[in-house]
Amino acid sequence: MSEQEGSDKIYDVVIIGGGPAGLTAGIYAMRAAMKTVLVEGASSVSQISTTDAIENYPGLAGTNGLDLVAIFKKQAVDLGLEIIPDDVSAIRWLASGGTDRWEVFVGDQSYKSLSVIYATGANWRRLGVIGEDNFVGRGVSFCATCDAPMFKNKEVAVVGGGDTAIQEALYLTRFVKKVTVIHRRNRLRATAILQQRAFSNDKIEFLWDSVVEEIQGQNMVQGVRVHNLKTGEDTILPVNGVFVFIGLNPNTGMLHKLIDLDEGGYIKVNANMESSARGFFAAGDCVAKRLRQVVTACGDGANAAYSAQLYVEDIKGEAY
Repeated sequence: MSEQEGSDKIYDVVIIGGGPAGLTAGIYAMRAAMKTVLVEGASSVSQISTTDAIENYPGLAGTNGLDLVAIFKKQAVDLGLEIIPDDVSAIRWLASGGTDRWEVFVGDQSYKSLSVIYATGANWRRLGVIGEDNFVGRGVSFCATCDAPMFKNKEVAVVGGGDTAIQEALYLTRFVKKVTVIHRRNRLRATAILQQRAFSNDKIEFLWDSVVEEIQGQNMVQGVRVHNLKTGEDTILPVNGVFVFIGLNPNTGMLHKLIDLDEGGYIKVNANMESSARGFFAAGDCVAKRLRQVVTACGDGANAAYSAQLYVEDIKGEAY
């Protein structure tokens, strides 16, 4: 893209990420009549898209993640939001001609903008044990909704004790013969209602105070070596699948020299979703915060879009 083409296409805001946070930001930006483009990513999938059942989003209990995101996207597109299905390769800060702006590189194009809303979410954290990488797609999974039918009438393990781990374990019981939940503590972190459902489900058993140290098999997973943290004993649990839900890693790798991140790589923002860099806002699971849910991601996105609107209006001398 030439400089002339770029100067003709100065956006008010470029939104990076097509999950609930990014799409909500897009809806609010379009309603504010901002010149907006959203880059949703061609090789990444929003975590919510793989969630089977959403029971805590107000007004839409019982829907699934994929359908909910489709509703968000349709609303944004109906408002005229431009969406690009490609990946961002780089972001840089420009200071020229007296106007500070950002440049976002997408494929062989670049998009100049007065502000950026970064809403790329996070990916599932891996165990980092022997055999894990070798068996991804051959028994090791990070998405029960995606892969559960492959394990019909088989025995599987779920690693983790939070909401996602227990929700996915419950979903797996629709297909598998048995689910063993392996958790490093002696009690779950999941919400009470999910715990009640799990404890009352005859297909779910628990291995407490335990961690997976190795995933074993030939062409496919055949078992896991489990270490008991209290007794020090190692046992082999014969399973055909291992579903890992032990937390998230934020998708913020390209930001380390641009803005301030916390020790976990999450973006530090204030209450207005402002980062340490002027005109750079963030929202959703990539942000440092306590609760990561669809409803909080949407709130982040709305807040980020409004903050970007005020920032852009100030730059243009249009502040009310």
